[in-house]
Amino acid sequence: MRIEMGGAFADLLNDKGKGSGDNEMGYVERTLGFRTKDLDDRDLRLVTDIVGGTIRWRRYLDYLIGSLCHDEKAFRSMEPLLLQILRIGFYEIVKLDMPSYAVVDENVRLAKFSLRPGAGNMVNGILRKLVLLKESNSLPLPKLEGDDRAQARALATLYSHPVWMVRRWTKLLGQEKAIKLMMWNNDNPSFSLRANSGKGVTRADLVMQFNMLKVPHELSLHLDHFVRVKTGLQIVIQAGLLKQGLCAVQDESAGLIVSVVNPQPGDSIIDCCAAPGGKTLYMASQMHGQGMLYAIDINKGRLRIVKETAKLHQVDGVITTIPSDLRTFAESYQLKSDKVLLDAPCSGLGVLSKRADLRWNRRLEDLEELKKLQEELLDAASILVKPGGVLVYSTCSIDPEENEERVDAFLLRHPEFRIDPVDRYVPPDFVTKRGFYSSDPVKHSMDGAFAARLIRTL
Repeated sequence: MRIEMGGAFADLLNDKGKGSGDNEMGYVERTLGFRTKDLDDRDLRLVTDIVGGTIRWRRYLDYLIGSLCHDEKAFRSMEPLLLQILRIGFYEIVKLDMPSYAVVDENVRLAKFSLRPGAGNMVNGILRKLVLLKESNSLPLPKLEGDDRAQARALATLYSHPVWMVRRWTKLLGQEKAIKLMMWNNDNPSFSLRANSGKGVTRADLVMQFNMLKVPHELSLHLDHFVRVKTGLQIVIQAGLLKQGLCAVQDESAGLIVSVVNPQPGDSIIDCCAAPGGKTLYMASQMHGQGMLYAIDINKGRLRIVKETAKLHQVDGVITTIPSDLRTFAESYQLKSDKVLLDAPCSGLGVLSKRADLRWNRRLEDLEELKKLQEELLDAASILVKPGGVLVYSTCSIDPEENEERVDAFLLRHPEFRIDPVDRYVPPDFVTKRGFYSSDPVKHSMDGAFAARLIRTL
């Protein structure tokens, strides 16, 4: 309920509810009258899975609940807490294959306790109906038929995404690839961890730690410092590897953006929208204590975390944090830098597998607003590049309007810049026809991201 109505993030229940998660659990106790208890690792993983999964599959679950209510009005007027309890029950039965008798019993008790006995009876009736339908393989499903609009609505329900996203991706990628992308977004995400070379930690050191912790892992095929983890991230967190600064959670798609920047010892680099600092820290570690990296961000609190983490990672010697709006900073700042990275605020359409809540918080109108902001930030960032220097524009989006189209519009406004193909910096599989970097969730099994490397000629 906090995620849906209060704008909380779905990942805050991780790490024993530390930090903001603690506040979330406190909020649950105060508002719902539930007591919450410290969860062991297994329960914590289950809670995280249920919260993330229920949020992800919300549209599909609501379709099923609505179908079983037999009364559209009853479904539309259902009180929010009752609806959440049903969603959780439906998710556990349909997607987690949990023992149905236990799910029914638990959610009936939940409804009786948090609402009233009558609510428990209703939950009991609806969940039992669901169990029968599932056992006889006759769950109601929308039919994929009719015109494009009708098909998009059916796909949006089946794969639980907003209709506007489905229509956009079907047009852009074709129906088959759009379905694969939605399936990727709905799957349990895999994570990558980067060995912190700033502290002298190698990937081999990290692998040794994972073996000791019995965490299954794979080496990244594309980046020397990265290791992939599908399960066991909680174990790594609880073992203190992140707290000790031995490694950082960072997707390979973000690591490859740093490869496009190609930071070298002695460089002067500006990271324009630095927080939460993943790319800043990775770039700093590649500079081996020589040069200067200015981390700018409008959010003071998040920038403070970048500063603290830089100390922990022992790369604070090259990092200077500057709390400022890039647009005002660029006008008054005199120095020009060798390399400028603008990792622009974007729709995040490439990272939906990791952010369960994000698909429901994005509207088509947001893209228009973001495009305007991206253009303003690009213009500001370009002022900070010295002649012969490099500007890298990147996003964690897979949408051409935020990517190639923004670069094209920028080059029209700024003929003093030209495209520098990225094929010298990233594997050929990630290079587009026009020399940009692009990672594709379905093809590369990592987050979707984009980067253009532009050189200032004058």
